[in-house]
Amino acid sequence: MTNTPDTDQLARTLAAFDEANRHDPRIDHDEEGHHVPSELLYAQRMSRTLEAFRPDASEALQLATRCQHIERWKIPRADYPMDRKGYLLWRSNLKKFHGERAAEIMQQQGYDEETITRVVMLVNKRQLKRDAEVQTLEDVICLVFLHYYFEDFRLKHSEEKLIDIVAKTWRKMSEEGQEAALQLPLSPDSLTLVQKALA
Repeated sequence: MTNTPDTDQLARTLAAFDEANRHDPRIDHDEEGHHVPSELLYAQRMSRTLEAFRPDASEALQLATRCQHIERWKIPRADYPMDRKGYLLWRSNLKKFHGERAAEIMQQQGYDEETITRVVMLVNKRQLKRDAEVQTLEDVICLVFLHYYFEDFRLKHSEEKLIDIVAKTWRKMSEEGQEAALQLPLSPDSLTLVQKALA
């Protein structure tokens, strides 16, 4: 893996990830109210959050952050049994798929196998809590969820379930990630839920 990033190659590959996600048939709204394909918006929010949280992130981590959910809509949750076993199988197959798609696009952009292997390892979140970059990716995932998606999520679930989810999310994060989460512009109701989960 080279120490000096090829900024053109990195930019091309991030753009290629975005182009793949641009085909998401599901539409979300960005902060300005524009209609944006859901996974494209999610990926760009991931990159913005990484830039704020870890501005010195390696090239591999920048790539993994942008493609973490690449083409996620192609493997719908509804295709799997709606139980714990079905959920875990769905998540396992998603990770494999995201890694394969990331590798395919990176190969097309001329990346070496060492960098590709590293990005796939990060996307699959192997060695969480033991690998600093995997932990950073997990922190960014949790921060994006809390910042951009928790408010809508909160309206659809019971307080008991929300407190359990926030507590589990918190345990996945590093202390630095937790500190960043407490600085997010959460609504008063969301902040109350977070505080209850941490009590």
